[in-house]
Amino acid sequence: MSPPVRGKPYKRVLLKLSGEALAGDAGYGIDTDVLATLAREVKEIHETGIEIGIVLGGGNIFRGIKGATSGMDRASADYMGMLATVLNCLALQDALERLDVYTRVQSAIEMQELAEPYIRRKAIRHLEKKRVVIFGAGTGNPYFTTDTTAALRGMEIGSEVVIKATKVDGVYDADPKKVKDAKRFTDLTYMEVLQRGLEVMDSTAISLCMDNRLPIIVCDINKPGTLKQVCEGKPVGTLVH
Repeated sequence: MSPPVRGKPYKRVLLKLSGEALAGDAGYGIDTDVLATLAREVKEIHETGIEIGIVLGGGNIFRGIKGATSGMDRASADYMGMLATVLNCLALQDALERLDVYTRVQSAIEMQELAEPYIRRKAIRHLEKKRVVIFGAGTGNPYFTTDTTAALRGMEIGSEVVIKATKVDGVYDADPKKVKDAKRFTDLTYMEVLQRGLEVMDSTAISLCMDNRLPIIVCDINKPGTLKQVCEGKPVGTLVH
């Protein structure tokens, strides 16, 4: 797994999407228009020959940590959150296959009628056959976020980069929606992210990427063409390395 070189296209990427990205303006559920737009963006990348793994969150349906703060048992709440991610995975699979993009959903929690079980070698084989692989149900364990799942799956499949697609065009030193003069970073080290407490990914995910030298690029999911530009190695968003 080699470090990224800006200016050169990647061969294999891991795309991390929050569940909220699928909700659109409603803030909850799945917006079919947003889903269709996202599927077209993924297809555009796929057609260039880049191999794509995707990890989806489930916050648009149920967020485990929120359930826990409301009095639920944390492990039970996290398992519910994992099931929510599978719903999103199946929705994205359907949207992609409507565009004739062959897709496989692999779940960390076995549910044979809905998805394949997660098997690393099988996932890699799917990628080699130019199928998009969507990883559901997190790591299969409570207390771990889908950010950590993205870092873990990215390393397991030999991804060259984790692309964290968000609602902003990179990492800022303050919330750009609240602070007019917030500064956007083009480059950050893993340690800078941890020391500054920047909200890129959770600390477990950042530490995993740092220990295994897996770069992260944070970019804007809402700007058409951004994902393709990132995959082509163009200087878009914020690179954490």
